[in-house]
Amino acid sequence: MLGLALADRPRGLIALGAHPDDIEIGCGGTLLSLAKRWPEIAVTVVVLTGSPMRQEEARTASELFLAGCQSTLRCFDFPDGRLPAQWGAVKEVLEDVATEVEADLILAPRVGDAHQDHRLVAELVRTVWRDQLVLGYEIPKYDGDVGQPNAYLPLSEATAREKVRLLSKAYRSQTQRDWWDEETFLGLARLRGMECRSRYAEAFELTKTVITW
Repeated sequence: MLGLALADRPRGLIALGAHPDDIEIGCGGTLLSLAKRWPEIAVTVVVLTGSPMRQEEARTASELFLAGCQSTLRCFDFPDGRLPAQWGAVKEVLEDVATEVEADLILAPRVGDAHQDHRLVAELVRTVWRDQLVLGYEIPKYDGDVGQPNAYLPLSEATAREKVRLLSKAYRSQTQRDWWDEETFLGLARLRGMECRSRYAEAFELTKTVITW
């Protein structure tokens, strides 16, 4: 197994989600780790769908997961489950963000995600951000679409459990769903941890990287 360290603080981070809670489910541990290591990092969170109540939950989540960071939340009201029909408008939003926000690390859904909204965002990201490191996060779901990731961020047990605690604190409207519980989130994190010789981890799909010596 080859491990690579990110020695320099990213100039900025953009985290993209089709829905409120996508980002924190997919890479909440990564956000907590980055905020702890580089509290001065500028983070822009973009959520493309959601009712006013759900968008307020996303705001709470950003404050909890990025406490101490210079963070900005941008929420849009595209129709849930219908993003592919809004292809042009969604791409315009992402291009506006890319123009306005300086970042060299992008967190977004993975290309193979079974949900149409997630999948569209993943496909567009790679046409909008061509010179940045793009990490595609995974979201467990009924469709059973978890794949074979090729990039891992090990998480301490404390960070993994803090992620789960904050998820339920921020997204109270989701806690009654039959799949929303500690076992779901920690179970996937434990599996990914085993794959990278850690107790817990979050995993990503990395489609392209450029090596410089």
